[in-house]
Amino acid sequence: MKSFTAGSDASAPPQPAAAKAASKVADLKIRVLSALVLGPVVLLAVWAGGWVFRGLLAVSALVAIGEWVLMVASDRTPEAFWHSLLAMLVVMVVYALGGPAAALAVAVALGFIVQASAGGSTGSWLLGLGIPYVTAGVAGLAWLRENPGLPLVIFCLFAVWATDIGAYAAGRAIGGPKLAPRISPKKTWAGLIGGMVAAGVFGVAVAFAAGAAQPWLALLVAPLLAVVGQAGDLFESWVKRRFNVKDSSNLIPGHGGLLDRIDGLLVAAPVLAVFHATLGKSWQWW
Repeated sequence: MKSFTAGSDASAPPQPAAAKAASKVADLKIRVLSALVLGPVVLLAVWAGGWVFRGLLAVSALVAIGEWVLMVASDRTPEAFWHSLLAMLVVMVVYALGGPAAALAVAVALGFIVQASAGGSTGSWLLGLGIPYVTAGVAGLAWLRENPGLPLVIFCLFAVWATDIGAYAAGRAIGGPKLAPRISPKKTWAGLIGGMVAAGVFGVAVAFAAGAAQPWLALLVAPLLAVVGQAGDLFESWVKRRFNVKDSSNLIPGHGGLLDRIDGLLVAAPVLAVFHATLGKSWQWW
């Protein structure tokens, strides 16, 4: 077995129905316990802001890029792993000194450099993409916390979390046509709609609680974030299916890797940041 592994293999022998049911119950318990432990830690860091939140984002970025490399580097080369971690450290320093635009520009450049340094050993152009991909999500979250402030980053988090909960509930209760069967067979159109509804409800609640100038606009913004978040989820699912892995890692019991938990957020956060800095600013919605 190689020393670098991206998680369990997607192909596994079928289990009996009773064993599957027991396994699902056990997995659900582990997932709930993990969420109860990690959720308050994340929310406390978000509330504290400053270097506490930046520190959480920096650690998350390093873990996420490490998981990304382990998924897409075909021979799991340590060189690609350490080059990507070093590149992400440089990007975090650039963000602290020059802000999100500078960090994104450096991330793109370093992505090309990491890809070129790996040569043909990784077997995928996706290796270099990981650095700007993770950077965009982290920079979006940092910008939301530092500029509009705490309420808007809470809005973003709750919208994405509500999407996951609503999609899971509606998908299980209603079922129906698959959303993207070749990429993520369990996702349904009913789940997407349920996620949009849940995001709208939670989003407008946060907007009213925060005293937003036009809180009812959250009924438009939050469902759109739900769609964006689901697109981010599908993108990571496509990457995992391409490289035949089930989870990005085994870091979080019952949840897989960090990327498996924040794939929607990595896309939703920068989209919300761009919206708030452009149309949202002119609409004065928050």
